[in-house]
Amino acid sequence: MKLLLLLLTVTLLLAQVTPVMKCWGKSGRCRTTCKESEVYYILCKTEAKCCVDPKYVPVKPKLTDRNTSLESTSAV
Repeated sequence: MKLLLLLLTVTLLLAQVTPVMKCWGKSGRCRTTCKESEVYYILCKTEAKCCVDPKYVPVKPKLTDRNTSLESTSAV
């Protein structure tokens, strides 16, 4: 029982001592290496990677057709 109490105390103290730096609007965490299920999009202030779940990373918009111009769509 004493061992369990000691283990619980140490675990709680370590959880408070090592704060996690959040990034990407609190959706990501600053780490040196990301998990396999995460991607990094930006860097944190500590030069660590901001590891984010891919569902929170914005999708790049598709470019429109470059052959169309204002001249070809305007009425003459």
